[in-house]
Amino acid sequence: MSDRITTPFTFDSTAAEVLAGVDLTGKRAVVTGGASGIGVETARVLAVAGADVTIAVRNVEAGRRAAAEIGAATGRPVHVAPLDLADQASAAAFAANWDGPLHVLVDNAGVMASPETRTPEGWELQFATNHLGHFTLTTGLHRALAAEGARVVVVSSGAHLMSPVVFEDIHFHDRPYAPWPAYGQSKTANILFAVEAARRWAADGIAVNALHPGSIQTNLQRHVDPDELARMVAAVPGHRFKTVEQGAATSALLAGSPLVEGVTGRYFEDCAEAVPNVGGLRGGVADYALDPEAASRLWKVSEETV
Repeated sequence: MSDRITTPFTFDSTAAEVLAGVDLTGKRAVVTGGASGIGVETARVLAVAGADVTIAVRNVEAGRRAAAEIGAATGRPVHVAPLDLADQASAAAFAANWDGPLHVLVDNAGVMASPETRTPEGWELQFATNHLGHFTLTTGLHRALAAEGARVVVVSSGAHLMSPVVFEDIHFHDRPYAPWPAYGQSKTANILFAVEAARRWAADGIAVNALHPGSIQTNLQRHVDPDELARMVAAVPGHRFKTVEQGAATSALLAGSPLVEGVTGRYFEDCAEAVPNVGGLRGGVADYALDPEAASRLWKVSEETV
């Protein structure tokens, strides 16, 4: 990877450090799931940098509390808008109601390792939320993103190494449901979306990148048994957790840093482009997650589905 993108920032860097001195005045940003975890920290540092931030959340009351806290800390108002990514009508409505240009979209919200749950359409919940909801939202916002050349940041996960997109049975109709492979599949879909969107939207000046934020203990793990999580962590040599501030750093880098201006269609971790995975769950990116043919196929399947 002779053209691999690196920065001075590392595993230990915080989102505030990444955007220190960056001026985003006049930029409008949307962060999905911005009421908790790394989402609220991403929204906070974008606001500190001067961006006009909207938190798009399922729980509007939680969003208002987060917005008030960010506003009190930064002196900048933060907007709140309803968005339920498991509900296609909600995702489409958010996009339809957006007025004017959008400079930064952080597709951050998600659900992890949930019990088998299906949407009214019969779709598996993690794929429906993590990928299809963001697909409808982001494609629906294409005109706003293209107006002044935006950045789209797609929060994936190292868990993509658990599964490619199984096109023959995405929604677990014919195979036994398993929470982690379902989560991994949805996170692979996030990366493939970034790859194909980057290709399709290059002429519009839209940069689209995906990332692994690292392991951060937040309410994202609410469906995960603590003992199971401990066993999984122990199985990865040298594993370390990040703080929320560190976990938001790579999102902040891709959303606002001049260091990655013009970079698109790539997958980052620890504030640098990820290296190829060499097996197991020890980091890096799987070949199947960057496969342009799979990315094109997923886009077509997603359009047909929604």
